[in-house]
Amino acid sequence: MNRLDPGIADCKALVVDGNPTSRSTIVAQLRDYGLGEVAQASRPTDARRMLEFREFDIVLCEQRFPDTTYSGQELLDDLRRAQLLPFSTVFVMLTGEASYAQVAEAAESALDSYMLKPHTAAALGHRLKHARHRKKVLSPIFEAIEASEFEAAAKLCLERYSTKQHYWLYAARIGAELLLRLERPAEAQKLFQSILATQALPWAKLGVARAELETGQPNAAMMTLESLSAEQPGFADAYDVMGRIHVEQGNFEQALAVFRQACEITPSSIARLQKRGMLAFYMGEKEEAAKALDRATLLGLSSKMFDYQSLMLLTFARYQMRDTQGVKRCIDQLQIALEKRDYAPRLKRFKAVGQTLLLLLNRQVAAVVADIKQHAVELRDPGFDAEAACNFVSLLSEVTLAELSLDASASWVDTLALRFCSTRSVTELMAGAAMRHPPFVTQMHDGHRRIGELAQQAMSHAIAGNPRAAVKALITHGGQTLNTKLMDIARLTLQRHQGKIDNAAELQDMVQTMLAQYAPSSAAPPLGSSGRSAGGLSLRTSADVQAEAAAAKAAAEKETDTD
Repeated sequence: MNRLDPGIADCKALVVDGNPTSRSTIVAQLRDYGLGEVAQASRPTDARRMLEFREFDIVLCEQRFPDTTYSGQELLDDLRRAQLLPFSTVFVMLTGEASYAQVAEAAESALDSYMLKPHTAAALGHRLKHARHRKKVLSPIFEAIEASEFEAAAKLCLERYSTKQHYWLYAARIGAELLLRLERPAEAQKLFQSILATQALPWAKLGVARAELETGQPNAAMMTLESLSAEQPGFADAYDVMGRIHVEQGNFEQALAVFRQACEITPSSIARLQKRGMLAFYMGEKEEAAKALDRATLLGLSSKMFDYQSLMLLTFARYQMRDTQGVKRCIDQLQIALEKRDYAPRLKRFKAVGQTLLLLLNRQVAAVVADIKQHAVELRDPGFDAEAACNFVSLLSEVTLAELSLDASASWVDTLALRFCSTRSVTELMAGAAMRHPPFVTQMHDGHRRIGELAQQAMSHAIAGNPRAAVKALITHGGQTLNTKLMDIARLTLQRHQGKIDNAAELQDMVQTMLAQYAPSSAAPPLGSSGRSAGGLSLRTSADVQAEAAAAKAAAEKETDTD
């Protein structure tokens, strides 16, 4: 036995390969090198489930698999996106395609190496030894990140980069990511540009675009991304950031077009399928929405990467297609999820909406009306968020389209429009949710305009030299509408004119209390996003690991109870 290094006996490895002969050969090679435990998976979906709930020191993964479009690269991308791959894990891609070297250059630094098949045991040992050595050399950086000491970690990265010590490029990538996390995007942009000047790396150019976006330059970021996409049309992460920009600007049609392209490159990416499906739903493309969301559900329902809003919108899409059995299946899947998650409020709300849609399909009018009124009781609750508002508006639109008359409908929609329509992005999302009943769409746009007018009217007092009156007006309007944009303007006005306002501290406490209560629910729905920011590198901390372990333990206990 030829051990790779002294600690190899304590390591756990996972071999992911669809060819049983190739898989057993690799397993034997690893055991010859002294690996303590070697697990196997024949499909990337099986590997993903294993990696979600167990940690491995080494992962050897085939790039292409028979009978599936889900590749090893997509598995790696999904794991990074959901922050499920620790820095300490060595991930090596295996491929029979010599051209994969070009793909490897475009991959983010979570990929430690690639190997052409067939390979010798000696070649495999050399790659693993090199990758494990790099992890060891950079361990002070990883340890600082895991301890959430981001300033210290960034300093170590920048020192290694500036002195061109071993693995300086890898360290620079992590350092730039840390600077973005520390809200120092100008420094991150400078570092990414410096890296780009050294080597024409796609991830560095993508980093420049992300830094431009964080410094309030969306147009510059889009130009950088368009240039990157022209140079590297297969670099899917560029489309993630491009889609993010379009969504934040409320350009959902363009965002949908971008995620269609991304799904062509990575047809089995759960996250991108969810984004495409959700955007298609809000653009009124119910067949496309149903297809994308159905595939995302098939691939990801048991995954941590799955967002159950996908199942909620799939329920709507199936309702619109008059697929009663499909609606029932969605409700059953939500019930299973509920039982595993101790009846989480969000999932309870999803299931309740689904049950109302089923009642509507069956024309149980009295029950539908009673359900809608029950849903409406929550509209001003602190926990009723923008996502819930979109779902309620979609439900109300379907009920109205079915010619069920509810006198309070217009009032309910006004309440939601004034509460949530602060930005163009959320306004267009709410309008998309209301698309089946155009008068509700008009109310959403009117609500957005009205919030702007209230803010302008209040601030006219400050311009006239009476900032206290401005703050009081903003607090009053904020309390009436529950719109956090008005509350936040009040907070900023207090900060700016604190010395000119009587009882400023008292007013500040009032505003902070309102924001603490309602700001969390006012954030734009994630549209299937999770984990890292679009195009970013995961930075897992020990707190993340502990949270994942607790969640995994709870899920396992729930499974045992169910059995």
